[in-house]
Amino acid sequence: MTAELIITNARIIGRNDEVASGNMVVRDGVIAALDEGASNLPNAVDFGGDYLMPGLVELHTDNLEKHFAPRPGVRWPSRLAVQAHDAQIAAAGITTVLDAVAVGDVRDGAVRMEILREMVEAIDMSQSAGMLRANHLLHLRCEISFASLLDLVQPTAGLDWLKLVSIMDHTPGQRQFVSQQKYRQYYQGKFGLSDAEMDKFMADQIAAAAANGARNRRAVVELCRANGLALASHDDATAEHVAEAASDGMVVAEFPTTFEAAEMSRNSGMKVMMGGPNVVRGGSHSGNISARALAEKGHLDIISSDYVPGSLLTSAFLLPGQVPGISLSDAVAMVSANPAEAIGLHDRGALEPGRRADMIRVSLVQDTPVVRAVWREGERVM
Repeated sequence: MTAELIITNARIIGRNDEVASGNMVVRDGVIAALDEGASNLPNAVDFGGDYLMPGLVELHTDNLEKHFAPRPGVRWPSRLAVQAHDAQIAAAGITTVLDAVAVGDVRDGAVRMEILREMVEAIDMSQSAGMLRANHLLHLRCEISFASLLDLVQPTAGLDWLKLVSIMDHTPGQRQFVSQQKYRQYYQGKFGLSDAEMDKFMADQIAAAAANGARNRRAVVELCRANGLALASHDDATAEHVAEAASDGMVVAEFPTTFEAAEMSRNSGMKVMMGGPNVVRGGSHSGNISARALAEKGHLDIISSDYVPGSLLTSAFLLPGQVPGISLSDAVAMVSANPAEAIGLHDRGALEPGRRADMIRVSLVQDTPVVRAVWREGERVM
């Protein structure tokens, strides 16, 4: 860890609509001081007017899985897969990432179930060995219709790096796929099913949800309460969904699919999270509510990169130009301070004295944000 780091001539993005030219002093991995003006010390790192931003905090990315199984029938060595994922995360300016691993799936024999334990063990081992640039934490995405869900969740519930558990229900006609036609289009294309096979697949999902959903949801919620784990709802669509999430003590509403659900989630004390790809593309790929529309109504708190790591930083620079009333500081907080504080990581997410020196240098090239350097606890990692 670098004992002291001095950064000067930087455009520092703070909170409360602050973007000020100044310098920063880091000692022993912690921000020691922030001042306006420039430093004349010869060892100072001159940013040349580039932005100095807090390192991005990602609560929900399933980017890791594609590195373990890059093609059908291909399994990549676990440590190499984690390193490749980590490099992509760091290059996107993300210094804290919750790797969202699926626990349960919409069908038996899925690849993600085969590699679940391997992914968790590989992240833990790679991080313990000092092989990773970002700080990797764990997010369990629990598919409540999956019969053996609890057998998979229980061994990980006591891990100290498990920071978030989300409750998912991908039953046809529910939540993300209120439209069964959209559900059919997505999964029939994904799995290459005939019409008859797709009919059976949908019937099986509905039956599995009826048999397992309520029981598994209750058990996972109670397990999380017993272990002090933060909970997130997923793809809530109706008032009933939100009321259930609120009664279960959820702190984050992931990707609500309707304006009603987003508004009620916020009014219930949950932080509303939407996807960076939704922001960048201008809408949801599933035909649900757009992140931009929620931002316009003041109902967007957190942005997640979801399946495109680079969408996080891009979203932070896009939103201020698209939504009146959202400043660059506001948008940056959606990808740093807000997600960190939502799950109790109060030591990071903002450029303030006493916080971890997790930070990135960003320049704008033809209105595109480019990550030039990344520091984690004051040590340059990229």
